[in-house]
Amino acid sequence: MEFNPNNPVIQLCMQGMHMEETANLEEAGKLFLQAWNKATNDFEKFLAAWYVARSQAKVADKLSWYETALEFALKADNEAVKGAFIALYTNIAECYENVGDMNNAKRYHELALASVSQPSDKGPFYHGTKADLKAGDLLTGGRTSNYQSELVMNHIYFTALVNGAGLAAALAKGDGTEHVYIVEPSGRFEDDPNVTNKKFPGNPTRSYRTSEPLKIVGEIRDWQRLTPEQLQQWREKLANNKGEIIN
Repeated sequence: MEFNPNNPVIQLCMQGMHMEETANLEEAGKLFLQAWNKATNDFEKFLAAWYVARSQAKVADKLSWYETALEFALKADNEAVKGAFIALYTNIAECYENVGDMNNAKRYHELALASVSQPSDKGPFYHGTKADLKAGDLLTGGRTSNYQSELVMNHIYFTALVNGAGLAAALAKGDGTEHVYIVEPSGRFEDDPNVTNKKFPGNPTRSYRTSEPLKIVGEIRDWQRLTPEQLQQWREKLANNKGEIIN
């Protein structure tokens, strides 16, 4: 399942997160339960259960919901979910520690360590930009960030979601034509730490980064483009973002 911010379950989770940010925890919990009740597939159930778990006051309830989230994450077998296993196992281990079950706490901490690995996503992969490039060109780090002009990026970023690359192209600096290129990593890559296990568990946008060159192998002409109003909303979100870019 592809991450879609217009998905009703995801929207309810986002509304719940907003309630959390405004310290309205009771309303947040209600929204997360609505998301759980509306969920119809393993990915949605994993996502909703994660947030319901977060909103629980009692450790036993928190543990039960995190174990439910783990159950559906394992069923989902989704690249977007795999990055969440470290956090899931760690949260479950901490719950066991809090109830004094050190054997299970140790077991889940070990599972968390064992889940650290290079992403297994096979793509295809995309990179969005306003640069005019052609097949065979190489994309490398060393360029200034689109979001913090004083920051030189050591990595090059890409995604397995074509619309995500389209968003990056729309937000890229410059007045040129938006391009979404099909790219191939030439070496190891990792989950983008700027989005993985941040607002959403795992890496739902299937965003990655690499310090090795990306090779352009083609170009996509058709993706979901933003309206001017949506583009302005995204620019305002970025302007108000207080988070640090991990590079």
